[in-house]
Amino acid sequence: MTHPRGSAAKSAALSAALSGAVDLSALKARAEAARKQPAPPAGAPAPAGDGPPPAPGSAEAVIDVTEATFQAEVVERSLRQLVVVDLWAEWCGPCKQLSPVLERMAAESGGAWVVAKVDVDANPRIAQLFGAQSIPTIVAIAGGQPVDAFSGALPEPEIRKWINALIDALRDKLPSIAEAEANGGGAAEEPEDPRFTEAEEAFERGDFAAAQAAYERILDVEPANELAKNALAQVKFTARAESADPEARAKADADPSDLAAQLDAADLEIAENDVEAGFKRLIDTVRRTAGEDRNRVREHLVALFDLFDPADERVMKARRDLASALF
Repeated sequence: MTHPRGSAAKSAALSAALSGAVDLSALKARAEAARKQPAPPAGAPAPAGDGPPPAPGSAEAVIDVTEATFQAEVVERSLRQLVVVDLWAEWCGPCKQLSPVLERMAAESGGAWVVAKVDVDANPRIAQLFGAQSIPTIVAIAGGQPVDAFSGALPEPEIRKWINALIDALRDKLPSIAEAEANGGGAAEEPEDPRFTEAEEAFERGDFAAAQAAYERILDVEPANELAKNALAQVKFTARAESADPEARAKADADPSDLAAQLDAADLEIAENDVEAGFKRLIDTVRRTAGEDRNRVREHLVALFDLFDPADERVMKARRDLASALF
């Protein structure tokens, strides 16, 4: 985990997981075959559920997708238009922060891309298809295949950078992008809020202290800004993980009483997406300690929880295990 992008800092690991968990090649083949079928006679009704989706620009920027419409609205559509799948649920707080940003940006794109909203409670098989372990999870689909993904609520400037990178990479592959740009749409404009830009640029050059200070200044003015809170937690974690002793796990395993090694080892495990192992290590340490040592470990673990969606099953289980260890 090397980016301060909400719980979406796990995008690289999630993308790797998707490459194995999601195989849309069969659906893509059927979609391409359907496109090659001869057109029905004039006046003949189109078969239910068949045919290409509306051309980009003629459809809304946001579509609701179900298991029944997934092939047409996601797989087939993605052969010519970038589809950004938004896995969400009504009870998910971060989803309510992220979804409006995506929807507004899709509308601004002039048809270059579309948001496909999937209620995971009503359509659990789609969430399973993508191997989503938490929500919100955002998956970019192009040419019938996932090309990138992230989870968690990102600051808007980072979402714009992510979309712009996809648009640049796919410009020569998806007709909708060139069509939208010819009509004055396309890649999202750079963000107007310089505060997040300052923080992100500091992080990109490895100046974690400056990035932390920039996010803290945002929170001084807007204490309830959840995006800044998430980003700040990620910056602090990244700085700590990158400075951790690379031999910490060996030291921690050899000496369970070495508290500093246990904390560093847990950070390294989380950074490598071995989340359950990191949580278990600290919960076991809580059980072995008392007083100030126990409180130090507990606070460290709770800070790690903040890196993830509260509804993440791994976090929920670890919270229960922590409560059991404490009481």
